[in-house]
Amino acid sequence: MNVILVLVGFSLLVALLGLGAFFWSVRSGQYDDPYGSSVRILFDDERPEQAEAAHTVANETAKSNQS
Repeated sequence: MNVILVLVGFSLLVALLGLGAFFWSVRSGQYDDPYGSSVRILFDDERPEQAEAAHTVANETAKSNQS
């Protein structure tokens, strides 16, 4: 029975430490990203290699349709 009380007390201490660390990180601005949201629209969704491969396939298809 004493072991259960020790474990409950220890788990509450660890939980409070984790909660304190979370509130500290929020207060210190660890989750702020003012720059990322403003420029996210400027970036393409696909990788350059994928875009190049798609253009190559499209060009080959267009050439084969012309001949």
